[in-house]
Amino acid sequence: MADSRVSRTTSDGLGSASPAPAVTRAAAVLEALAASATGRLTLSDLARELGIPKSSTSNLLLALEEARLISRHGAEFTLGRKLVELGAAYLSRLDEVQEFYRFCEQAPTLSGETVRIAMLDGTNVIYLARYEGHPAVRLTSNIGDKMPVSLCAVGKALLARLHDHDVAEMFPDDAELPVLTPKSLRTGAELKAQLADIRDQGYAFEDEESTTGVVCLAVSVPTRGAHGPSLGLSVTALKATFSQEQGAMMVKELKELARSLGNPMG
Repeated sequence: MADSRVSRTTSDGLGSASPAPAVTRAAAVLEALAASATGRLTLSDLARELGIPKSSTSNLLLALEEARLISRHGAEFTLGRKLVELGAAYLSRLDEVQEFYRFCEQAPTLSGETVRIAMLDGTNVIYLARYEGHPAVRLTSNIGDKMPVSLCAVGKALLARLHDHDVAEMFPDDAELPVLTPKSLRTGAELKAQLADIRDQGYAFEDEESTTGVVCLAVSVPTRGAHGPSLGLSVTALKATFSQEQGAMMVKELKELARSLGNPMG
């Protein structure tokens, strides 16, 4: 995947062209820690990431630590617990998330499955909530995780809502896609070839493309208002026990939930 971080085009480092460089650099620290394989980075690591002197980085880290946005562990830094509080506050104010849980608890089929709601974020989706109705498929993405759109049904369902020219800009035919299993889509052309079918049938299907032995069905949520978030719903199942009849019931209830979230009045 392409690196989404801000390009460092001047000797002053990240944030030099920003109206609030300190804020830009603070956000870059949080993103770097979130992207780290271990979740821990040193002062030297972060100074190199931001492209600014260690002294400036040290002052920035001290301010973030005082705000409880990061934590210090010896010579290393990690994300702080304050971020959990902020994330929970954000999610609690999304009416869609609250309705999502209420519906899943009462739905005849979805109540026994693993269901998630996700938001489109560029070429990824971010999972906002997860209903645990099927303990056997807990190996799939958690709340807050990002997933490339090409690897998941909900990502493809959300892509299918976009105009063809927008999709073409994001995914040229020869674009190389991230691969997790032998069944993962590999090029932009393969991805775009599926979108017409998704639009016709009204849902997307993922067949072991992100996790071997797991399938997923997804639908998009009608946008609420001109600037509403681009949301999608997905349900995960074990391929060994999945049937077409089960899939039809899952899609039916996902579409009912999508209509409820997109048009709560009716």
